[in-house]
Amino acid sequence: MGIVGLAGAFAGLDLFSDSPVTFDPATSTLLSRSRDGSLSRLASTNSGGSILAGCALDNTFYLAGDFSSINGLAASNVASYSPSSGDFAAVGSNSPNGQVNALFCDTKDNKLWAGGKFSSPGSSIAVYDPEAGSWAAAPFTGIAGAQAQVNSISTNSSDESIFFAGSFLTGFGNANAALNGTNNPNIDASPSSTQSGFSNIQNVLCPAGPDGSGNSWFAADNSTPLVTVRTFSFISANGVRLGNTFQPDHGTTGFTVTTIPDNTVQTLKYVDPTTGQNTTCSDPCPLSTDSSILYQDFLFDRPLAITGVQIKLSQFTGASAGLHFLQLLSSGAFASSIEQNNGPSCFAPAPSNATQTGQWSALQVDTDIPGTVQNVLVSSVPVGTLSSSGPTFTWMPYVSAAGNYDIRLVVPGCIALKDCAARTSVQVTIFPGGGLPPFIQTVSQQNTENAATTVYSGPILPTSPDFSTTIRMSLADSPVGTGQNGQWTILADRVELVLTSANATASSDGTNGTGGVGGLARGFGFFEWPRSASSTSGIDGRRAFPNTTLTSLDTLGFDVLSGLGGVNALASANLALNAVAFHSSGLFVGGSFALTSGPASGSSNIVSFKNGVLAGLADGGLNGEVLSLLLNGDQLFVGGSFKDTRSGSTGDRLSGIAIYNVQTNSWTPLNAGVDGAVFSIGLVENQIQVAGNFTKILSSPNSNTGIDAPGFAAWNVETSTWVNSGGFVSGRMTFVGNADSSTQFVAGSVSSSRKFGASGLVMLQNGDENGPEVLPLSVDLSGAVSSSTSSSSLTRRAPKPRSAWMSHMKFSHIFARQSTPSQQTPLPAALPAAAPAVLAGAFWKNGSQELAILGGNFSFVATGASSSSEAVAIYDQESSTVQGLSGAQINGIVRTLLVVGDSLFIGGEFTIPGASINGLALYDLSRNAWNLDGLQSLQPTAGSTVVVRSITQSDSRSNLIFVAGSFAQAGSLRCQAICSFDMTSRQWNALGNGIQGEVSSVAYSGNNQETLVAGGSINLADNTASNVVEFNFDNATWVAVGTGSEIPGPVTALEVNSGNSSSLFAAGQSSDGTSSFLAFWNGERWSTLGSTLSQGSTVSQLTMVPLQNTHTANSIIEADRMLMISGALSTSSGNASSALYDGQTVLPYIVSTSASGTAGSVSSLFHSFKTFSFSQRKFLATGVVILISIAIAAGVVFLLALIGILWTLFSRKDDKLNKYDVAQEEDDDSAHHRPSSLLEHINAATRSTIIGASPYSNYNAEKEEKSTGGAQEQDPFGPDASNYLRAETPSDAIGGLLAEETSRPAHARYSFDGTGEGELPLNAGAEVEVLDDRDPAWWYARDVRSGQEGVVPAAYLY
Repeated sequence: MGIVGLAGAFAGLDLFSDSPVTFDPATSTLLSRSRDGSLSRLASTNSGGSILAGCALDNTFYLAGDFSSINGLAASNVASYSPSSGDFAAVGSNSPNGQVNALFCDTKDNKLWAGGKFSSPGSSIAVYDPEAGSWAAAPFTGIAGAQAQVNSISTNSSDESIFFAGSFLTGFGNANAALNGTNNPNIDASPSSTQSGFSNIQNVLCPAGPDGSGNSWFAADNSTPLVTVRTFSFISANGVRLGNTFQPDHGTTGFTVTTIPDNTVQTLKYVDPTTGQNTTCSDPCPLSTDSSILYQDFLFDRPLAITGVQIKLSQFTGASAGLHFLQLLSSGAFASSIEQNNGPSCFAPAPSNATQTGQWSALQVDTDIPGTVQNVLVSSVPVGTLSSSGPTFTWMPYVSAAGNYDIRLVVPGCIALKDCAARTSVQVTIFPGGGLPPFIQTVSQQNTENAATTVYSGPILPTSPDFSTTIRMSLADSPVGTGQNGQWTILADRVELVLTSANATASSDGTNGTGGVGGLARGFGFFEWPRSASSTSGIDGRRAFPNTTLTSLDTLGFDVLSGLGGVNALASANLALNAVAFHSSGLFVGGSFALTSGPASGSSNIVSFKNGVLAGLADGGLNGEVLSLLLNGDQLFVGGSFKDTRSGSTGDRLSGIAIYNVQTNSWTPLNAGVDGAVFSIGLVENQIQVAGNFTKILSSPNSNTGIDAPGFAAWNVETSTWVNSGGFVSGRMTFVGNADSSTQFVAGSVSSSRKFGASGLVMLQNGDENGPEVLPLSVDLSGAVSSSTSSSSLTRRAPKPRSAWMSHMKFSHIFARQSTPSQQTPLPAALPAAAPAVLAGAFWKNGSQELAILGGNFSFVATGASSSSEAVAIYDQESSTVQGLSGAQINGIVRTLLVVGDSLFIGGEFTIPGASINGLALYDLSRNAWNLDGLQSLQPTAGSTVVVRSITQSDSRSNLIFVAGSFAQAGSLRCQAICSFDMTSRQWNALGNGIQGEVSSVAYSGNNQETLVAGGSINLADNTASNVVEFNFDNATWVAVGTGSEIPGPVTALEVNSGNSSSLFAAGQSSDGTSSFLAFWNGERWSTLGSTLSQGSTVSQLTMVPLQNTHTANSIIEADRMLMISGALSTSSGNASSALYDGQTVLPYIVSTSASGTAGSVSSLFHSFKTFSFSQRKFLATGVVILISIAIAAGVVFLLALIGILWTLFSRKDDKLNKYDVAQEEDDDSAHHRPSSLLEHINAATRSTIIGASPYSNYNAEKEEKSTGGAQEQDPFGPDASNYLRAETPSDAIGGLLAEETSRPAHARYSFDGTGEGELPLNAGAEVEVLDDRDPAWWYARDVRSGQEGVVPAAYLY
């Protein structure tokens, strides 16, 4: 089957539209991306807007960012798009009032989550309910701290939780722990006393001794001092702890607490030491002067998210106010089974403690409690062991003050430890103190997930400063479970104490009620929100999360904060977690950070979280910010603004994009990455899509060379190569995401876009009934590729001019034939061909394979090769591989190719290092080697270079190759502009007397291509100016086609209409360069076809294309065909790369764009069949647009009108091709009428070639009778078409559609001159084949000897 290639200098293209889409890079544009990668514009934001996120929910796509309108519709930062209707809409009336960075479409609860930096309807997190059509704050109100910004919202495979990442602080609870001088040194007091030992406010944070010098602080006499405690980041504080100084003449009696940064005077709760009752105070609050009360706790109404407090000491005794003790409070305490986890508190005589009996061993587990190592103690006992004989464990947490507390026993889940069968139940005994009786409860340890079970809720009453509450655990009196391998297992982890009230008395009853407000353990940039916690009311994540919401993954945030150096390290504005990816082995987080302590110390910008702890990745992570993560199996694709690992292990080959292998803990580059930042990564059908602010896919690190990819690129996961992304877009792309399994959306600041994208070439071959199969070049071409053996420069080096070689022998007999040349207008400059550009192509039959040979201005590195190949590529479409030519590489540009057998002729403007070659070379494809021996080099005219623009072969001279372009001679032979090369003798030969000037295009006329037609800037040997000339092989003479004055200037493209020498088309530019023209030769004279092309047009190719249904007939182009004009065109309707001309109007059809966003061009068409004619091939419907649209839907990446045309032309059976002998095709020379019945016959046959039905299925006897008996119908090729010769339509035009039995042999009874149009001349006795005998007067027949077809009188045959 025929295969077609279409080549040019472009990166993207689209069908021409009378209403072209324009792009404003100041806006953000949303594009849809179909399964084949083609792009379509959907909408744009207001100027200055941005689209940063998107997701799909219930057939609606939601997009978000920072914008106020979309497609002119008012929408605040979030909008919706309906693919079915194509409509955009605002999302609710109270959408987020600030930038949205992340969207999460929650299919489980049918909600839309938005995260970013805004204050309403929630604090940086909001939830939209599509059914209610309204926004609300998150169930936990929102987040605060650091930048108070959410950058990622996601879920994992279980979909039981939602995960948030960004720049914020979280707080979870441990008991009334003080934020003392150990972790909060930022305290200031003014004015302070100058008295020695009492002037430093730092003394009171955690005084080392009793009230006195060095442990207390005085204000300046008679002042109202302000004591300011700051963390410079948000904390969740539960109150303050103040202790008075009892030094003579100093003491505080009243104070006020103002929180920072909201500057609010707080109402505080405290226990009145006189009455023992809970009391509130505000301005002022009293501080006890009883020396027996070391300090008092003043609690906020609820935990507050603040950055500090300012305490005004407004009332005092003596000369000035003073303090001995000051702490910020969280809300709880804990004791661990692991001794090293129990740290001391201020004024505690000893830290929390633990004791044990029996055999206990340490075991590492995932824990729900932050701030501890991942160890617990485990004891195994035989099944049946009595409680009294079993092991025990006792926790003794230090409790500094009385109050009502919840005590919780933390038990790791059995699934993670794989010991569910061995678990049993335990008995827990609590001694609350103050004469209260012990509280006993049985607790099952068979929980599958981590659990914190409340075992006591009530008062804790310390009886002395060194009192410790005791929680004892032992085997239950009636243990549950059957054990495993005859053993029961019990675990000792931690106990938590959570303060619920500052008022506690011995009369309070202990219960096992629900937990209260959690305390403060800090995390940064990450937290998990269990869906089950959504039913809990009153949670304010800006201040603190209750421990009931704490999960093992929240430890990630704690460890990150610790690794950063604590809250004081958050002064850096760019610290953030930006992306999260979940793997079966753990999870990965990427962002902007550097850890200096902890298990992942030394890691930058990306870490993993496995087995409950942070873990660094290979080579210390990455040396720049991570912005996007996507996990595909065990490959983690990482995008951002980095170049290498932190250690520099890849030599900067990870620029912008990298692969991390989870199993091997190693990094893999994607070639050398891209030359900018990657903001977003998508995945569809084994292709990774990369969007960002870059322009190229780099061929080598830190270089400017590579494949053009302005903002969007695609990586094939299976082949591990960069591939054509499908559509073309140029800009700063910020988002790519999936709408469903086959459709994506892409967004960003777009400067230009085309529906289809390609790196200069596409291949087309026969498809199914839906249309042709169109395949892009699977290997992207670049301008230059750096390697150890190749240049890294993108710029093509122009071939060095060679001085013309001249023999010392005299050739006066040769030069005598040449007249003195007149001044000629040079050919117009060739179309711009900035690399990568494919300018020529040919096909090579290599055994059973049909390979495409590509030439142009490009470079590439073949798979497995270490060096680059230049200018020529051999492409195997089946294996999607490309290889270069062996040996020395071409240095320059290839403009034309011809394959004859296994010989590849290469023409252009180039040299080959180490060879005497200039513009023309010969390569042996079978040996994969240059075949330059005996090939004499072309020589330029003085002051110019050799350019070969055409290499062709004539059917009538199959041993000769015709080389044309700009040159003076071949070897020693003078043959300016065109010369023939004998493949047998390897000798050059001049064509007759030769010509002068330059040749741009060569075509052939005649049944057997016995006449060569050349166009360019040409004079005959006698100095006759004629930019189109003919050379007749039979008489070896050149003649001008028309007069020189009839053509306005040099010709750049030429077409012979189906071999008809009386129907020529030529295009070019006027001699003064001010205008472009299209001219037609009707056999007698040239005529310029009106204002068909505008100034600035450059035509590279003219091609006649056939149609099935006819357009209006005219004297220029037959009704069944059109002229396709390709190049860089300017028409009255706009710029185009290809247009169709019907003899009256130029119809722009294809527009293309270069990688830089400027107009592209189409250079050449090439196909696997050597020749074709209108009468031999199938026809194409006039609805070219329809056919091409079908092809597009089937996966077109690069498409031109001619693609659909040639699919039709070449999709016939090979056996039919073999029957036709082009050498014997009739030279039509008549314009007479044919019977109307014959027209019906011909039209039926041509229609059937497209629709695949019998050519006679629509035969209507009544119409036929009317046609033959009445007035003849108007012949559409009548008088107005008499100026051209029309080709007939042989039966081969309908391929194998005619059954064999429909034809029969016959003989001519009489001779028939056959001078009428469509008639078949016969000699008496000639053998014919009757193809259609249903017309009573005229039969359609084929001359068996000549192969000609036509109609003959029925009476003349027997």
